[in-house]
Amino acid sequence: MSLALSARPHGRTAAPGAHGRLSRRVLRLGLTVLGGLIVIAGVLIAPLPGPMGLPVATVGLILILRNSYKARRAFVRLRRAHPKTLHPFRRLLRRKPQVVPVMWQMMLRTERLLVPRRYRVGVRGRRLFRRRRRSSTIVA
Repeated sequence: MSLALSARPHGRTAAPGAHGRLSRRVLRLGLTVLGGLIVIAGVLIAPLPGPMGLPVATVGLILILRNSYKARRAFVRLRRAHPKTLHPFRRLLRRKPQVVPVMWQMMLRTERLLVPRRYRVGVRGRRLFRRRRRSSTIVA
């Protein structure tokens, strides 16, 4: 084998792992754009009957927050300013998010804001469900 074939070429070569970093950046950018499109779709769906716009927009926000450093910093600032309001989003951003309890909590908060006390069904339904569950498990 000659010395010319074993030598490295002169000039700039890509650093090892540079291709992986670039592909991760492109993937993050793509997921951030996809999250933005999902948020826009959620806003467009929101006027339709039913609460489907809010969960769709939430999924889009989660995609954006997981993939954009600037959005995450802005979210941290907002979280410090309004901790009670943004707590459900923090729970959804965890590695294993608790989706059902968060949605239940948000439904109860929305019901508290919009429905008069005597017409609320969420808390009464939960209490009735607990009573039935307890009475069915105490069978002796």
